[in-house]
Amino acid sequence: MLQSINPYTGKQLDIFKTLGLNELSNKINKSNNSYQKWKKTEFKTRADKVTKLGIKLKSRRDELSKLITQEMGKILRESLAEIDKCTWLCEHYAANANSYLNEDIIESDATKSYVKYEPTGIIYGIMPWNFPFWQVFRAAIPTILAGNTFVLKHSPNVIGCGIAIEKLFLESGFPEGIFTNLTIDIDLSESVIANEFVSGVTLTGSRKAGSAVASQAGKYLKKSVMELGGSDPYIVMKDADFNIACQTGVSSRMLNSGQVCISAKRFIVEEIIFDEFVEQQKLLLESLNLGDPMDEKTDIGPMARADLLDSIENQVNKSVEMGAKLICGGKRRDNKFYEPTLLIDIKKGMPVYDEETFGPVATVIPAKDKNEILEIANDSIYGLGASIWTKNNETAIFLANNIQAGAVFINGMTKSDPRLPFGGTKQSGYGRELAGLGIREFTNAKTIWIK
Repeated sequence: MLQSINPYTGKQLDIFKTLGLNELSNKINKSNNSYQKWKKTEFKTRADKVTKLGIKLKSRRDELSKLITQEMGKILRESLAEIDKCTWLCEHYAANANSYLNEDIIESDATKSYVKYEPTGIIYGIMPWNFPFWQVFRAAIPTILAGNTFVLKHSPNVIGCGIAIEKLFLESGFPEGIFTNLTIDIDLSESVIANEFVSGVTLTGSRKAGSAVASQAGKYLKKSVMELGGSDPYIVMKDADFNIACQTGVSSRMLNSGQVCISAKRFIVEEIIFDEFVEQQKLLLESLNLGDPMDEKTDIGPMARADLLDSIENQVNKSVEMGAKLICGGKRRDNKFYEPTLLIDIKKGMPVYDEETFGPVATVIPAKDKNEILEIANDSIYGLGASIWTKNNETAIFLANNIQAGAVFINGMTKSDPRLPFGGTKQSGYGRELAGLGIREFTNAKTIWIK
């Protein structure tokens, strides 16, 4: 049995019965039967159903947003924004997926040679709790439009969201088995990957989970895409638009109570503006309101689970013991919140330097010039995103070209966008979601050569 608990009230929302091995096998078989028909379905029919799904999301926006907030604690306005983003994704892919899948004509010794992109089967998605609709939609929609079917193992604390998503697909006219929610324990996950009808697996989660799942995918020779978190540098040069850089940095770091993979985590600031930047960040962080995530006045909701609260608290406490200086925050509140926290005097070897901080904690590190900035930015096992703030285009491009990351945003906040490929390098994972690269990940790139 799995249970859903409201992280703000502590009350149980629901209990869910998990599938046994036979039930799981039946669902995968049904998904494969659906795939055999779906892969032959003309693209317009697929796209029309995705369009209807976007309309359904929009019509049930308030209800679905409340479900997100109740299950994982995100403030309501951010949950509303998440549903809106899923709607946008549906609209974007319904309009553009066909062109993303167009054949690539290649010059060769043939009269004609080209590459076509064909579906491969069932794709298994292992998705996290922090964006319980967006993460699923950005993996499932391109995959399904490419002609595959999708089976989901959602995080145990947001099972209600997984069930709601499956219902949305059915209500939008998708045949049963095109999108299937699997309410399973982790011990059955490998059996899904091993199944002969499953052709690939995509995971968003921790490095530990990614390593385990990637190993299983390799064992069974299944294609995999891994998005495994990050510790994004947020670089502020002395010529940056200071106020906008400060405010955007706080918005990025505190989104979803800091429980975001691609967001500002390590602030690397030119020495000449370091003190001013720290003071401004302190004022902005201390102005944020912690409270009921359903209240529109709340800026920071509870941590999604008790173990996540323990983890971020331990990272900060150990770093302070090792010499980090606490500027503000650094405490749990009501055994459900963690105060917006700012740390300086950060050194290599501290948890907040070496590890991903998945909570409302920011570090600020001074650097004397762009070369030292680059050295610090790349001194991480992660490589998901980066943000650079400067009015000097030459400096911005130099840094962007040399930072080891899957995406670099200049004078803007790192984010995912349906129009842009999303993914990381180093231990932030491999493969891409979104845009044209994302929809092609789980296709067979078939070469056709004609004499």
